[in-house]
Amino acid sequence: MKKQIMKRQSMKKQMGMTMLSWVVVLAFVGFQLMLVVKIAPIFAENHTIKTIWKGLEYDTSLIGAAPKEIKKNIMKEMKMNSVYGFDVNTIKIKKSRGGYIVSIKYEPRGNIIGPIDYIATFNHEAMIKTRAN
Repeated sequence: MKKQIMKRQSMKKQMGMTMLSWVVVLAFVGFQLMLVVKIAPIFAENHTIKTIWKGLEYDTSLIGAAPKEIKKNIMKEMKMNSVYGFDVNTIKIKKSRGGYIVSIKYEPRGNIIGPIDYIATFNHEAMIKTRAN
């Protein structure tokens, strides 16, 4: 009988989380949301750039185009897809057997909070033929 009374009393004490526990949980969830808000746009922009690069290989208007025309077409595609603040010098075009290899390597950087920063590295390549097969 005494054990049952003690068990009920201890169960009443353990009714839920304390205020401090809620503050810790909310702080953790808030930090995770802040990370998503800061970093998700970078990955969305990278997805757009990856789509542009995949499209380069199938763009028949670029077959036989000069490197200057290829770069101009890429920048037009970037502007059309709302990719701004992009350094054109990160686009490299190298002559290879049968065409040009167009590559891009870039590292978007930013601040998360205080002294905590992020760096993401992305690299994409596409082959543009000099003539149709």
